[in-house]
Amino acid sequence: MAKYLAQILVAGTQVVGRAFARALKQEYAASQQAAQRAGGGRKGARRAAADTATGMTLQEAKQILNVSEITDKELIQSKYDHLFNVNEKSKGGSFYIQSKVIRAKERIDMELSNPQPKNKKEET
Repeated sequence: MAKYLAQILVAGTQVVGRAFARALKQEYAASQQAAQRAGGGRKGARRAAADTATGMTLQEAKQILNVSEITDKELIQSKYDHLFNVNEKSKGGSFYIQSKVIRAKERIDMELSNPQPKNKKEET
């Protein structure tokens, strides 16, 4: 009886180990693809880090604040103020949506605070 129990335990451990290894490989592949989608290299790594810090991509942030470009800081601020105030809990708004608006503004601010490195070809 103990022999069968030991065999079951070993087999179960092997199955769990293989599943963990497979999940780890998939996660690594997904993170590599995300970095490539973000632009690859240092730019991709910086963007992926910003996405992780705020929990949303730049595209999602632009959709939430309903802006197509992040160059107009006044427009972004006015959209943020409007959405923040409309979703105020005391006015019957949604705390969840308000928190999404805050995260979207933070994500865009992160993108604006990281200056884009100049291309050497542009300098000459």
